[in-house]
Amino acid sequence: MTTLKLNKPFQVLTQFSADGAHKTLADFVDIPDVYPAGRLDHDSEGLLLLTDDGLLQHKISHPDFKLEKTYWVQVEGDITFDAIAALENGVKLKDGLTKPAKAFKMAEPTHLWERHPPIRQRASIPTSWLSLSITEGRNRQVRRMTAAVGFPTLRLIRYAIGPIHLDGLNVGEFQAIDEAALWSLFPKHKRAKPSKPRTTFRRR
Repeated sequence: MTTLKLNKPFQVLTQFSADGAHKTLADFVDIPDVYPAGRLDHDSEGLLLLTDDGLLQHKISHPDFKLEKTYWVQVEGDITFDAIAALENGVKLKDGLTKPAKAFKMAEPTHLWERHPPIRQRASIPTSWLSLSITEGRNRQVRRMTAAVGFPTLRLIRYAIGPIHLDGLNVGEFQAIDEAALWSLFPKHKRAKPSKPRTTFRRR
């Protein structure tokens, strides 16, 4: 079995099939027979898991398993304590109240890669960063949550899925991981697998 973590660049589609002028995963991953476990929007960046194990793919992506995902979010404005408290307690969206989340204001991440194109910035309006961890997977949920508390998202980076994180991956790079760390999140369905070497592949 093969499972990878990828640092997906901005404006890359979460698919391998060609789509006109858009870049896809095929521009960055040349390992056969792996497929995304969940999605990451075209205008979002960061961690994406890919695997050739259909059962593991299902468990990672299915909302019933409530796998925690952590995002680094750059928002327009200096986010307030009240806004963060609202994110933690649940925000009312058109499709219902969100579940409690973990949220805190953070400094801009160190060693962050440049985004191309960069975010829109206005000299009169500051920006700030927060860490937001959720267990749901509604469509564009993080962006809708920050907008609902008055701080629109400017840049969205998924940093972690369960115990798997972006550390050590530059944008466009992928790395083989040991599936055991993911199977440990599903104890009733745990599958024994041999360890895999942690190999990093750079975009050609």
